[in-house]
Amino acid sequence: MFYRQMGKIPHKRHTTFKKPDGTLFREQVMGTKGFSGTQSILYHHYMPTEVARTELIGKYLPDYEDQESLKHRHLLTDQIEKKGDALKAREYLLGNDDLLIGIANITEPMKSFYRNGDGDEMIYIHYGSGKVETMFGTLTYGPGDYVIIPIGTIYRVIPDENKTTKVLLVESFSQITTPRRYRNEYGQLLEHSPFCERDLRGPETLETYDQKGEFEVITKTRGYLHSHILNHHPLDVEGWDGYLYPWAFNIEDFEPITGRVHQPPPVHQTFEGHNFVVCSFVPRLYDYHPEAIPAPYYHSNVNSDELLYYVEGNFMSRKGIKEGSITLHPSGIPHGPHPGKTEASIGKKETFELAVMIDTFKPLKLVKQAKSIEDEKYMYTWVE
Repeated sequence: MFYRQMGKIPHKRHTTFKKPDGTLFREQVMGTKGFSGTQSILYHHYMPTEVARTELIGKYLPDYEDQESLKHRHLLTDQIEKKGDALKAREYLLGNDDLLIGIANITEPMKSFYRNGDGDEMIYIHYGSGKVETMFGTLTYGPGDYVIIPIGTIYRVIPDENKTTKVLLVESFSQITTPRRYRNEYGQLLEHSPFCERDLRGPETLETYDQKGEFEVITKTRGYLHSHILNHHPLDVEGWDGYLYPWAFNIEDFEPITGRVHQPPPVHQTFEGHNFVVCSFVPRLYDYHPEAIPAPYYHSNVNSDELLYYVEGNFMSRKGIKEGSITLHPSGIPHGPHPGKTEASIGKKETFELAVMIDTFKPLKLVKQAKSIEDEKYMYTWVE
């Protein structure tokens, strides 16, 4: 990320910054990797450590299924009925020690605030619109937006009234960043990157609440949810600056990389975390070698699991896939186009598919309740 500043801040860090009545704003350094990672400095009306009371809510980590035979999986997320606010509506489907992946049908605004103390969150907006209110300011969102929320950020999601927001959710236990190979030694995105800093949106407005009263912040960490009751509004930041803050990127601003023959999935990479990457499959021209086969070749996931969330369009290498489908092709066995799809792709000039891919370098485990929305026949759909 690049440097940003919002609101009022003093000329020098770690110096006095006084309110009109002569009392001090409270400086908070919020950073990653101790004091050697990305960080920002925020100036609060009240001490961020001021907690009136706290209690344990309960466990949040999901229960995974027992080991079954290795097979390709297909989950139909349009069958998920769970709804609510952006925290209560979360339905975890898969995960491992590096991340959790789920769906949320957000139908209500969050009354309490929330922060993830275990890692960053990525919220992909399948459909719906609204805003994310954070301690760094407010971001509006719409279809196709990836919203990245750094670890420890206090926020709440407010969907537009009478509209459902459906999201693909990744809770990472590490920092989510742009791909290292697309950045120079100074952190700037390079010319061959499929997007640049112009495409990234930080908070649009900083709304500051100098307000006393009881406000709940639900904190997720160490496998549990905790309730912290503050005696002041948590969005009390007068100003901040730095490199750590929530931001958004719309999938339509991803510029696909194409070639004379089929390009491998890394050209679609958009983000990365520890032991996983996120890729964006967007409408694009097909390969232009005169004898090119646009459909992907059969390939073995030797070191990674491949998950695809299908957003919209014509999914050219698959049959029986719906909008909102999730497929998991695990490491250890090959996968590729369904019968007839290779031949059907020859001579085609472009594709209009839209999908999000998550490759993990440790096996993903299926959450027990996800079996209720599984297409059990998917493994056998390659049989001609």
